[in-house]
Formats: sequence, structure tokens, C-alpha cells
Amino acid sequence: MDAIEAGRRFLEAGPWGNWQGLERDQQRGIPAPPVEKPWPAEAKLVDLVAPEAFRSGTMPLREAIAKRRSRRKFTTAPLTLEELSFLLWATQGVKEVAPGRAAKKGAAPSAGVALRRTVPSGGARHAFETYLAIQRVEGLAPGLYRYLSVEHQLCLLREDAGIARKAAEACCKQSFIGEAAVVFLWTAIPYRMEWRYGVLSPKVIAVDAGHVCQNLYLASEAIGAGACAIGAYLQGEVDALLGVDGKEELTVYIAPVGKVKEE
Repeated sequence: MDAIEAGRRFLEAGPWGNWQGLERDQQRGIPAPPVEKPWPAEAKLVDLVAPEAFRSGTMPLREAIAKRRSRRKFTTAPLTLEELSFLLWATQGVKEVAPGRAAKKGAAPSAGVALRRTVPSGGARHAFETYLAIQRVEGLAPGLYRYLSVEHQLCLLREDAGIARKAAEACCKQSFIGEAAVVFLWTAIPYRMEWRYGVLSPKVIAVDAGHVCQNLYLASEAIGAGACAIGAYLQGEVDALLGVDGKEELTVYIAPVGKVKEE
């Protein structure tokens, strides 16, 4: 049986029908994994503009939906820190941090927590981390950053004036990516989802990625910018660029964002 046929059979008769019978760590009473990766104690952190202070992104939703399309031509204008803050909040912003719930009736409460974000996720598991290859954002040095969603801060991983070009090279040399103001690179930490969904997790993670990127599309349009979802990339090269191992954490989706000419 080839991979395509195996995938079709999984979708047709996958284990959803036996969901309650699946072996899962949540059922075993194992505490939920952390909702966010730690960061180096010496790392530089950048405060972002708080959601209640946003003045960006006021375009009516109907207009943003009507304007939405994949955009591959960007101007040289930078994003403001407020605009970047808005995009990050729209795609992975945390609205509520709730205490972890019991894994099953009668079990001790989970040591983890549940996050309620601006995007939906199966079982509120939110498997993603957001990395940013920043080239033109006012007040920020070009380089690789990670969004700390609970804290609503950026963590500078390293300064690198060529980070956008390197991202483009790793995305099968799609040159327009290197012209973006910022490139969003989402990784997944599979065990966050596997803890609850076991073998069903790849499908749930793939669905969740669509939620995140569509919010980026609409939020980008709302600030006079544009985005383009990227699925064509070299897995090993992008993982290496971000410094992740490709197993416990791996790249799953990419989207460059930049200002666009008014229509």
C-alpha cells in the first residue's frame, strides 16, 4: 500500500471511531506538557504593545475577508512594533490562562494549564511556537526571534542581518520571501497534542495550522500588509535555521508578511 492510499484509508476509517479506546497519556493521568518553551535566562526580551492599546487593525472584517489573497510583492516599508504586536496577538495571542484540569475523573489535577487563544485548537492543546525572521520592524534589530505568547513578549534568539534571505533559501529559493518585512515560521511540539489525541495528533495539528495562518492573512490585510502561506520548504534546512531538532519540535508552516501597495 502506498502512502497516498494509506492516508486515504486513515481519513475514511481512522481511529476517531474508537476515540475513547485510544491509549493516551491524558487518560493515564500523566500531567500535561508545558504550554510554552522556556527561554535562555540571558536572552533579551522585548515588550510588545498590549492588545488594549492597539490602534492598528480596525478594518471591518467583511472588508478584510474580501481583500484577502496570497501576496508575493512587498514594498520596502517597515512594520511598526504595534503592527507586529497585533499580528502576533491575532495569530497566537493568549486571552485566558486556565488551571490544568484533571486528566480523568478521580485523577489528580494536571500540573499543566490550558490556554484560550485568539485561534481555536483541538482540545485547547495549541501545539505551536511562533518564530520570526525579522528584517524590517521599527525599533528591532534584524534577526531571529520567538514569540512568548503568555508574556506577550519577543525573545531575541540571535541578531542576523541576513535572516530573511536565509529563510528564502530554505524555502526552495522563493526569492520574494527574502523581501518580506518579517517571516512567520511556526513549529509544532507534537507531544502537546499527542498527550490528548495520540495517533490522531498529526491531523489535528494540520487543521490547527490552517486556523493560525488564516488569521495572519486577515490581520495582515487589516494593517495594509499582505501574507502568503508557504508549504514548499526544505524541512531540515528550516529546522536548522530555527535551531530545532526536527523531532520533538519541527517546522510545520511559514508565511512572509510585508506592506503592499494600495490598490
